[in-house]
Amino acid sequence: MSAQEVAALLARASHDEALALIERYATDPRTQVQRAIRSAKRRLAKEETERRRVEGMYELQRSLGGDGLVMGVDEVGRGALAGPLTVCAVILPQEPKIWGIDDSKRLSPARRLELAKRIREQACAIGTCHVEATSIDAVGMSVALRVAMAGAIEDAGVEPDCVLIDGRAVHAHPKERALVRGDSRIAAIAAASIVAKVTRDKMMVDYDVKYAGYHLASCKGYGSAEHIRAIQEHGLTPLHRTSFCKNFMDT
Repeated sequence: MSAQEVAALLARASHDEALALIERYATDPRTQVQRAIRSAKRRLAKEETERRRVEGMYELQRSLGGDGLVMGVDEVGRGALAGPLTVCAVILPQEPKIWGIDDSKRLSPARRLELAKRIREQACAIGTCHVEATSIDAVGMSVALRVAMAGAIEDAGVEPDCVLIDGRAVHAHPKERALVRGDSRIAAIAAASIVAKVTRDKMMVDYDVKYAGYHLASCKGYGSAEHIRAIQEHGLTPLHRTSFCKNFMDT
Protein backbone atom coordinates (compact mmCIF):
# COMPACT_ATOMS: atom_id res chain seq x y z
CA MET A 1 0.00 0.00 0.00
CA SER A 2 1.01 3.57 -0.51
CA ALA A 3 2.05 5.66 2.47
CA GLN A 4 -1.12 7.70 2.08
CA GLU A 5 -3.28 4.57 2.21
CA VAL A 6 -1.51 3.29 5.33
CA ALA A 7 -1.95 6.67 7.01
CA ALA A 8 -5.66 6.65 6.16
CA LEU A 9 -6.05 3.14 7.60
CA LEU A 10 -4.34 4.14 10.84
CA ALA A 11 -6.49 7.24 11.17
CA ARG A 12 -9.79 5.34 11.07
CA ALA A 13 -8.75 2.01 12.61
CA SER A 14 -10.38 0.69 15.77
CA HIS A 15 -8.28 0.18 18.89
CA ASP A 16 -7.28 -3.40 18.10
CA GLU A 17 -6.86 -2.73 14.39
CA ALA A 18 -4.60 0.23 15.11
CA LEU A 19 -2.40 -1.87 17.39
CA ALA A 20 -1.97 -4.46 14.64
CA LEU A 21 -1.19 -1.82 12.04
CA ILE A 22 1.36 -0.11 14.30
CA GLU A 23 3.14 -3.42 14.80
CA ARG A 24 3.00 -4.24 11.09
CA TYR A 25 4.43 -0.91 9.91
CA ALA A 26 6.72 -0.14 12.86
CA THR A 27 9.85 -0.39 10.73
CA ASP A 28 8.40 1.18 7.59
CA PRO A 29 10.90 3.91 6.63
CA ARG A 30 8.40 6.22 4.95
CA THR A 31 8.01 9.56 6.73
CA GLN A 32 4.24 9.76 6.24
CA VAL A 33 3.77 6.28 7.68
CA GLN A 34 5.88 7.01 10.76
CA ARG A 35 4.04 10.28 11.30
CA ALA A 36 0.72 8.40 11.09
CA ILE A 37 1.99 5.81 13.57
CA ARG A 38 2.94 8.52 16.08
CA SER A 39 -0.49 10.10 15.68
CA ALA A 40 -2.21 6.73 16.15
CA LYS A 41 -0.19 6.04 19.31
CA ARG A 42 -1.25 9.39 20.77
CA ARG A 43 -4.88 8.60 19.96
CA LEU A 44 -4.65 5.16 21.54
CA ALA A 45 -3.03 6.58 24.67
CA LYS A 46 -5.87 9.08 25.00
CA GLU A 47 -8.43 6.31 24.47
CA GLU A 48 -6.78 4.17 27.15
CA THR A 49 -6.92 7.03 29.64
CA GLU A 50 -10.61 7.53 28.83
CA ARG A 51 -11.35 3.82 29.19
CA ARG A 52 -9.68 3.77 32.63
CA ARG A 53 -11.78 6.79 33.67
CA VAL A 54 -15.04 5.08 32.69
CA GLU A 55 -13.98 1.75 34.20
CA GLY A 56 -13.33 3.63 37.44
CA MET A 57 -16.90 4.96 37.40
CA TYR A 58 -18.28 1.44 37.14
CA GLU A 59 -15.89 0.14 39.80
CA LEU A 60 -16.86 2.85 42.30
CA GLN A 61 -20.53 2.23 41.55
CA ARG A 62 -20.14 -1.44 42.38
CA SER A 63 -18.04 -0.68 45.46
CA LEU A 64 -20.70 1.65 46.88
CA GLY A 65 -23.81 -0.09 45.61
CA GLY A 66 -22.95 -3.77 45.72
CA ASP A 67 -23.87 -6.48 43.23
CA GLY A 68 -27.64 -5.93 43.21
CA LEU A 69 -29.71 -3.41 41.27
CA VAL A 70 -27.83 -0.13 41.68
CA MET A 71 -29.83 2.89 40.56
CA GLY A 72 -28.31 6.27 39.74
CA VAL A 73 -30.49 9.36 40.11
CA ASP A 74 -29.85 12.92 39.02
CA GLU A 75 -31.74 16.11 38.25
CA VAL A 76 -31.63 18.98 35.81
CA GLY A 77 -33.39 22.34 35.92
CA ARG A 78 -33.01 23.08 39.61
CA GLY A 79 -31.78 26.64 39.02
CA ALA A 80 -33.90 27.48 35.98
CA LEU A 81 -36.41 30.32 35.92
CA ALA A 82 -38.81 28.46 33.65
CA GLY A 83 -39.70 24.88 32.87
CA PRO A 84 -39.86 21.79 35.03
CA LEU A 85 -37.45 20.23 37.44
CA THR A 86 -36.63 16.94 35.72
CA VAL A 87 -35.21 13.89 37.47
CA CYS A 88 -34.10 10.66 35.85
CA ALA A 89 -33.29 7.31 37.46
CA VAL A 90 -31.17 4.73 35.62
CA ILE A 91 -29.96 1.20 36.28
CA LEU A 92 -27.06 0.13 34.07
CA PRO A 93 -25.64 -3.35 33.62
CA GLN A 94 -21.97 -3.80 34.43
CA GLU A 95 -21.47 -4.94 30.82
CA PRO A 96 -21.35 -3.68 28.18
CA LYS A 97 -19.88 -0.44 29.46
CA ILE A 98 -20.96 2.82 27.89
CA TRP A 99 -17.68 4.42 26.88
CA GLY A 100 -17.63 8.20 27.03
CA ILE A 101 -20.24 8.48 29.77
CA ASP A 102 -19.74 11.52 32.00
CA ASP A 103 -21.49 14.34 33.81
CA SER A 104 -23.87 15.81 31.23
CA LYS A 105 -22.50 19.34 31.82
CA ARG A 106 -19.11 18.20 30.50
CA LEU A 107 -20.51 16.90 27.22
CA SER A 108 -21.48 18.66 24.01
CA PRO A 109 -25.16 18.57 22.98
CA ALA A 110 -24.36 16.19 20.12
CA ARG A 111 -22.42 13.87 22.42
CA ARG A 112 -25.26 13.90 24.97
CA LEU A 113 -27.75 12.84 22.28
CA GLU A 114 -25.50 10.02 21.15
CA LEU A 115 -24.92 8.76 24.69
CA ALA A 116 -28.60 9.11 25.68
CA LYS A 117 -29.51 6.82 22.78
CA ARG A 118 -26.97 4.23 23.90
CA ILE A 119 -28.12 4.50 27.52
CA ARG A 120 -31.74 3.89 26.52
CA GLU A 121 -30.68 0.87 24.47
CA GLN A 122 -28.58 -0.72 27.21
CA ALA A 123 -30.17 0.33 30.51
CA CYS A 124 -31.93 -2.26 32.64
CA ALA A 125 -34.46 0.38 33.75
CA ILE A 126 -35.10 4.10 33.28
CA GLY A 127 -37.56 6.31 35.13
CA THR A 128 -38.36 9.99 34.71
CA CYS A 129 -40.35 12.52 36.69
CA HIS A 130 -41.10 16.21 36.06
CA VAL A 131 -42.25 18.73 38.66
CA GLU A 132 -43.78 21.77 37.02
CA ALA A 133 -43.29 25.42 37.94
CA THR A 134 -46.55 25.82 39.84
CA SER A 135 -45.71 22.91 42.12
CA ILE A 136 -42.19 24.24 42.72
CA ASP A 137 -43.68 27.60 43.70
CA ALA A 138 -46.16 25.87 46.01
CA VAL A 139 -43.84 23.54 47.93
CA GLY A 140 -40.33 24.92 47.39
CA MET A 141 -37.35 23.35 45.68
CA SER A 142 -36.30 20.99 48.48
CA VAL A 143 -39.68 19.26 48.59
CA ALA A 144 -39.99 19.37 44.81
CA LEU A 145 -36.64 17.63 44.44
CA ARG A 146 -37.58 14.89 46.88
CA VAL A 147 -40.92 14.36 45.12
CA ALA A 148 -39.28 14.26 41.70
CA MET A 149 -36.59 11.79 42.78
CA ALA A 150 -39.14 9.51 44.41
CA GLY A 151 -41.28 9.74 41.29
CA ALA A 152 -38.41 8.88 38.95
CA ILE A 153 -37.43 5.88 41.09
CA GLU A 154 -41.02 4.63 41.05
CA ASP A 155 -41.33 5.26 37.31
CA ALA A 156 -38.35 2.97 36.66
CA GLY A 157 -40.63 0.08 37.60
CA VAL A 158 -38.12 -1.93 39.67
CA GLU A 159 -37.13 -1.95 43.32
CA PRO A 160 -33.45 -1.01 43.58
CA ASP A 161 -31.05 -2.53 46.09
CA CYS A 162 -29.20 0.79 46.30
CA VAL A 163 -29.99 4.32 45.12
CA LEU A 164 -26.99 6.56 44.44
CA ILE A 165 -27.66 10.27 44.01
CA ASP A 166 -25.50 13.25 43.19
CA GLY A 167 -24.83 15.83 45.90
CA ARG A 168 -26.39 15.75 49.35
CA ALA A 169 -28.98 13.39 50.79
CA VAL A 170 -32.55 14.07 49.70
CA HIS A 171 -34.26 11.21 51.58
CA ALA A 172 -36.27 10.17 48.53
CA HIS A 173 -35.68 6.44 49.13
CA PRO A 174 -34.75 4.34 52.17
CA LYS A 175 -31.76 2.83 50.33
CA GLU A 176 -30.41 6.16 49.17
CA ARG A 177 -26.72 7.05 49.32
CA ALA A 178 -25.47 10.52 48.37
CA LEU A 179 -22.12 11.25 46.78
CA VAL A 180 -20.65 14.68 46.09
CA ARG A 181 -19.82 15.02 42.38
CA GLY A 182 -21.51 11.69 41.83
CA ASP A 183 -22.50 12.65 38.30
CA SER A 184 -18.83 12.54 37.27
CA ARG A 185 -17.85 9.57 39.46
CA ILE A 186 -20.67 7.01 39.19
CA ALA A 187 -21.73 5.51 35.85
CA ALA A 188 -25.46 5.26 36.60
CA ILE A 189 -25.65 8.80 38.00
CA ALA A 190 -23.86 10.13 34.93
CA ALA A 191 -26.33 8.21 32.76
CA ALA A 192 -29.23 9.71 34.68
CA SER A 193 -27.79 13.21 34.28
CA ILE A 194 -27.46 12.72 30.50
CA VAL A 195 -30.96 11.35 29.96
CA ALA A 196 -32.50 14.01 32.21
CA LYS A 197 -30.66 16.79 30.38
CA VAL A 198 -31.57 15.53 26.90
CA THR A 199 -35.21 15.01 27.93
CA ARG A 200 -35.63 18.44 29.49
CA ASP A 201 -33.74 20.26 26.73
CA LYS A 202 -36.12 18.81 24.14
CA MET A 203 -39.08 19.96 26.20
CA MET A 204 -37.71 23.50 26.34
CA VAL A 205 -37.06 23.56 22.59
CA ASP A 206 -40.68 22.49 22.05
CA TYR A 207 -41.92 25.15 24.49
CA ASP A 208 -39.99 27.78 22.54
CA VAL A 209 -42.53 27.40 19.73
CA LYS A 210 -45.47 27.99 22.07
CA TYR A 211 -43.83 30.77 24.07
CA ALA A 212 -41.89 32.59 21.40
CA GLY A 213 -39.72 35.52 22.43
CA TYR A 214 -38.38 34.04 25.67
CA HIS A 215 -35.37 32.33 24.02
CA LEU A 216 -36.24 29.02 25.66
CA ALA A 217 -34.60 26.94 22.92
CA SER A 218 -31.24 28.54 23.60
CA CYS A 219 -31.34 29.26 27.36
CA LYS A 220 -33.41 26.17 28.29
CA GLY A 221 -35.26 28.27 30.85
CA TYR A 222 -32.18 29.49 32.72
CA GLY A 223 -31.51 33.14 33.50
CA SER A 224 -29.73 34.37 30.39
CA ALA A 225 -29.70 38.12 29.77
CA GLU A 226 -32.11 37.72 26.84
CA HIS A 227 -34.48 35.60 28.90
CA ILE A 228 -34.53 38.08 31.77
CA ARG A 229 -35.19 40.97 29.39
CA ALA A 230 -38.08 39.03 27.87
CA ILE A 231 -39.58 38.47 31.33
CA GLN A 232 -39.30 42.19 32.11
CA GLU A 233 -40.85 43.17 28.78
CA HIS A 234 -43.56 40.53 28.39
CA GLY A 235 -44.22 39.19 31.88
CA LEU A 236 -44.38 35.58 33.00
CA THR A 237 -45.76 32.55 31.21
CA PRO A 238 -47.27 29.47 32.88
CA LEU A 239 -43.83 27.91 32.55
CA HIS A 240 -42.18 30.43 34.83
CA ARG A 241 -41.48 29.91 38.50
CA THR A 242 -42.91 33.04 40.06
CA SER A 243 -40.88 32.63 43.22
CA PHE A 244 -37.68 32.59 41.14
CA CYS A 245 -38.57 35.65 39.05
CA LYS A 246 -39.69 38.22 41.60
CA ASN A 247 -36.47 40.17 41.55
CA PHE A 248 -36.58 40.53 37.78
CA MET A 249 -40.23 41.64 37.84
CA ASP A 250 -39.52 44.34 40.41
CA THR A 251 -36.86 46.05 38.28
